[in-house]
Order: sequence, then structure tokens, then C-alpha cells
Amino acid sequence: MTAAMAAGLRRRLAGLNIWTVVLAVALIVVFILLINPLYNILVASFIDRKDGSFTLGNYGRILGLGFYRSALTNSLIIGFGGMIGALVLGVPLAFLTSRFHIRGRTIVSTLAVLALVSPPFIGAYSWIMMLGANGWLRHLLASVGIGLPSVFGIFGILLVFTLKFYPFVFLLTASALSSVNRSLEDAGENLGCGPYRRFFKITLPLVFPAVSSGALLAFVLSIADFGTPQIIGGEFRVLSTEAYNLFTSEIGGNPGLASTVSIILISISLVFIILQRQAVNRRNFAGSLINRPEVKFLRGGKSVAAHAICYGIVIASSIPSIVVVVMSFRKTQGPVFHPGFSLSSYARIIREVPDVITNSFLFSVSAVILIVTLGTLVGYILARRQSFLSGTLDSILMVPYIVPGVVLGIGFIVAFNTGRLAMTGTGLIIVLVIFIRRLPYAVRSSSSILKQISNSVEEAAISLGASPARAFIKVTLPLMLPGIVAGAMMAFVTAINELSSSIILYVGGTMTMPVRIYLSVLDGEFGTAAALSTILLTSTGIAVYFVFRYSSAKENAFV
Repeated sequence: MTAAMAAGLRRRLAGLNIWTVVLAVALIVVFILLINPLYNILVASFIDRKDGSFTLGNYGRILGLGFYRSALTNSLIIGFGGMIGALVLGVPLAFLTSRFHIRGRTIVSTLAVLALVSPPFIGAYSWIMMLGANGWLRHLLASVGIGLPSVFGIFGILLVFTLKFYPFVFLLTASALSSVNRSLEDAGENLGCGPYRRFFKITLPLVFPAVSSGALLAFVLSIADFGTPQIIGGEFRVLSTEAYNLFTSEIGGNPGLASTVSIILISISLVFIILQRQAVNRRNFAGSLINRPEVKFLRGGKSVAAHAICYGIVIASSIPSIVVVVMSFRKTQGPVFHPGFSLSSYARIIREVPDVITNSFLFSVSAVILIVTLGTLVGYILARRQSFLSGTLDSILMVPYIVPGVVLGIGFIVAFNTGRLAMTGTGLIIVLVIFIRRLPYAVRSSSSILKQISNSVEEAAISLGASPARAFIKVTLPLMLPGIVAGAMMAFVTAINELSSSIILYVGGTMTMPVRIYLSVLDGEFGTAAALSTILLTSTGIAVYFVFRYSSAKENAFV
């Protein structure tokens, strides 16, 4: 190398800083672990399984056969049903808690958040124990003449989704309702607008972006969920379960049909995201953040009714978790629970499947370390060093929110089954799929808290001779700690409860607690499932406590 070439190289390296390197690494990681698997799914959906040629036949078969069209229709039904159920519970709860004095509002919010972060498949399992053929709640209601449809099928799925996803609508809407300019509502009242008309004509349009965002989350998560329809759906098949079933039947060859279903699932989510954004843009009412609404006191029957609605909703959504914990201490033999209490279910899992507990914590903690490390750095770039590339990265990081876990799991199998990056059958592939799915939590949390921190202190450190990297580590990072902890704990909560992708990727030695719970429910081993579920819920509850302690945004840290 000549002296001139060496000097030029040194100048180019000097022009680089640590944040340029971080941005480049982040883009490479996202390309390998997100764009590449999804691209492989797209390509696989156009490949003929028999001869490997290009074909549209996979789409023709999925959309042409009545069985798969029915699964598509069913997915839309539960998507809209889960969304409507979330709106029916979430909007009234948000309005009552934000506009009126509800005793124990913190308890209401906490119970709603706990319902949000608990795994939906645990809720499905709990409702089977309560409303199954021999469920205690079904017998109790039958004794007073109240009959309910079978919990297996669309009724059970919508019940679980409604009580699981309403907190999205509640948390987002409550935050927006607390910021509405009261003058607009007062003006409507002075013009003779009644309370109901005022709510629908003035208040609701003002908070429509928040309401629609919560509704969109409920819809997307409803059509993406795998565990609930698989456990409680019975003969009611949906696209997420069909993608899994098709993939397991296509192992050993090109998963063309499973990939086709996966692309259809992603397309549905994208369509509804576009529609939601267009609706928000058409109805983008804004108000100044002054003269915020006052919290009013209710008297007599109105107060009783308001408290009954609020506590009734959150208690109903908490019942599945309570039931799981209680049943984990019941004496059991297979699917049969006997009178009395015992620790036999816990003794059994410690004796027979201790590895699934170890795997869950090992994989989750490993993923969280990666998530926090890269997510914190990327969050800093998005908040402090905006550019075309950082904006592109920010947009790409929205993708994990809309891609179902089953779909990404299939994508990882297709992308990393052979070649130098072959990881199929290892614990690493589960860690990486959790990492890329939950990376946005740390990124959003870090970038949000940085927007509340002035960069003048960091600039002062740099002006005194500290390098940008040293100023970040010594000055900015300690100030970001609450946001980092909140993001880490939320990543841990979702990581340890991950089922949709791990059910695709696990082998015998890499089985996790959610997978074991799912298999135990299918095998009728309800005691084992309850004990493992309780361990999961306890871990989740501890993480939620840390989020509430360290997050300045409290409940909104979860959305």
C-alpha cells in the first residue's frame, strides 16, 4: 500500500464515527434477520414444490379452495370481532377512568396491564377449565338457568381476544382523553349539545387517532395469534393455524403453501394499517394541550355504576390468571383435578421438564441483552442523528409489529436451514427470532426518553474534550436508564411468553415453557400446564413491576 493510499484510508476512517458504525451494523442486522427471511417467504410462495419452477399456483390453490377461503374469512371475523370487543370494553373504561374519580384507578390500570402482558394462550386454557364441558363456571351458571355456547370455537376465541386486547384501546384512549381541550366540549355543551351527542360529535373525533390505533393493534394481533385458535378453536380454523399446519406437512421441501398463507396474513395487516392511516388523516382533529378536562366526582347510583363497570371489566380479564394460579396448586392426575391442594404439579415439572424452564429464561435473557444493547444505540440514532438512512431504519422497525410470529418462524426456517448461516434446531435461532421481533420495544423506549432529555449536557461534555462515544456513555446513558429498563422489561415479558415463532423453531432440546404449556393442554396435562403458566405469570408480574417503577410514562410504556 502506498503512502497516498494509506493517508486516504486514514482520512476515510477518521470521517467515520461510532454512530455511523452502529447505524451500518443495525441495517445489516435488520436485513439479515428481518428482510431476508421475509423475502425468502415471498420467493417460496411463488415456487412450485414439485419441480421448483415459478408459479402462481400456490395462490390459486389457497384462494381457490373453499377450505382455505373459509380460513381467510374466519381470520377476518376474529380480527373484526376481537377489535370490536376491545373497543366495547376499552373505550368506556378509558372514558370513565379519565373523566371521573374512580377509587383505585391505579389498581384498575395495573390489572388492565397485567391482562395485556399475560399470554393469550393461558387465557384460552383458563376458559377451557371454566367453561369447558366440565368447567366449574359452566356448571355454576347452568344451576341458575344460564346456558352458554361451547367455549370451543368462535365464541371462545372472541372471548379470549376481547379480554386480552382491550387494554390497547384503554391505555391509548385514556391518554388521549386526558389531553383533550375542555373548551371544545364546553362550547358544545353551551350550544345545547347533550352528553352523548357531545361525546360522539366532539370528543371522539379528537381522540380518533388513539382509538383507531388501539383498534388496529387489536385487529392485527387477533389475526396473528396462533395459540388461542389452536387450543380453543376446535373446528374453527384460521390462517395462522393453517400456516402452521401447512408448514409441518411441507417439512423437507419448499414450504410454498405455508409461505403463501403467510404472505396473505402480512398483506391483510398492511391493508388495514393503510386504511387506518387514511382514516386518521381524513379526521385529523387537533386541539391545544391547555385547559385539560377536569376529573369529576359522581354521586349515588352513577358512581356505583361507573365503579361496577370499571372493576367488572378488569376483574373479568384477570380471572384467567387467577384460575391458573389456583389450579396449579390443586391435586391432579392427568386431566382430572381432585379435591384438595398439593405441590405435585410443581414437583412434576421440576422432575420431568426442568430444561424447559431453563431454556425459557436462558433464551429470553440472551435475547434481551441483544435487544437492549442494539436497541439503546439505535434509539439514540433515531432521536439525535436523524438522516435518510436512520429514517429508513425507523420505518423498517415497524415491520415486526405486523408480522405474525408463525410467519417469521417459517421465514427463519426457509432462510437459515442450509448454508453458512444454518441455525435450524439450535437455541440460537430462537434467541435471534425473539431478538428481531422485540427489538422495536427497546428502540421506541430509548428514543422516547431521549426526546425528554436536552442534548445540551452531552454537547457540553464534547466541547470539553470528551469523544462522542465517551459523552454518550458517561452523560447520556445514565439519564436514559429508566427508559432502557422499561424497554428491557417489556422485551423480557414478551420474550419469555413467545409461542408463535418458537412453536415453529423448537426441537426437543430447545423447548420453552410456552411450547410445553401448549403441548400439555393438547395432551390433557392440565396440572403441568397450570404450574408452568404460574411460573410464567409470576415472571411477567415481576417484570411489570419494574416497568411501572422505572417508566415515567407508566401504563403507556406498554403501548
